[in-house]
Amino acid sequence: MQRLTPLLLAGVLALGLVAGGAGAASKVKVVASLPDLKALTEAVGGDLVDVDSLARGPQNAHDIDVRPSLMVKLRRADLLVRNGLGLDAWVEPLLMGAQNAQLFPGSPGYVDASVGVRILAPTGPVDRSRGDVHPEGNPHYTLDPANAAQVTQNIVDGLKRIAPENALKFEEQRRAFLTRLDEDMARWQKAMEPVRGARVVTYHQTFDYLLNRFGLVLAGSVEDKPGIPPSPGHLATLIRLMKDEKIKVVAAEPWADQKAVELVARGSGARALVLASAVGAVKGTDTYTKMIDYNVNGLAGALK
Repeated sequence: MQRLTPLLLAGVLALGLVAGGAGAASKVKVVASLPDLKALTEAVGGDLVDVDSLARGPQNAHDIDVRPSLMVKLRRADLLVRNGLGLDAWVEPLLMGAQNAQLFPGSPGYVDASVGVRILAPTGPVDRSRGDVHPEGNPHYTLDPANAAQVTQNIVDGLKRIAPENALKFEEQRRAFLTRLDEDMARWQKAMEPVRGARVVTYHQTFDYLLNRFGLVLAGSVEDKPGIPPSPGHLATLIRLMKDEKIKVVAAEPWADQKAVELVARGSGARALVLASAVGAVKGTDTYTKMIDYNVNGLAGALK
């Protein structure tokens, strides 16, 4: 009888898991590839969704390890919301490992959040000699709050396919979120108006959408080429440029090479500023609105 005890225990646990799942059956289980998409899904899904993210805020979203634990999340999900444009290409092997056919491209549970968003196209020829350039365009579109309208529409369309009985509620919650976001946008525009036209250097081209939205100009990047560490010659040229043009800020992601950023800042007399590259990337940015707040306040303060 003692030898049967572990089997009996396993059976009891299995029944408990089934019962627990039944209690949560009304919620749509969503997996987002990135934290921004998780936050936006929660904003429009409310208490009708249970959302997890494959990547975490402080991580470099270009380079996420393919782990079995992430495959398990996808295997259990009803809906996948991904960024697209090559930023989360690591989702492909995760999907193959998860073998959840409902989440495959073209299936009801698959959402490409970039569909219909106005994407910043790459300049010049696109080839591997230019580093990690995305041929489909700059994939960091969620950093522009104006793009949240189209992104949340894509998410709601996916939610309605999975839970059509809650379609009206999803739409209602989306409208309420966008109304609040419009109010926030007016506040952000006002805060950034005094520094409109200012030139900024960034580490990677993560913040292009954010700069464009609020009338700032990208003057250069610490990276020599996207995804490639900068050479000493490139850094020397960048420092001269910043001195000549009196550029005040070099903005970087939490995952950036902070030594290179500090070197450029010291050499040029500019301020090194760490911005939130995603929801949760830095302390106090655990919602989409708080992330934009943090970045706007940081840039407005540093550029004055």
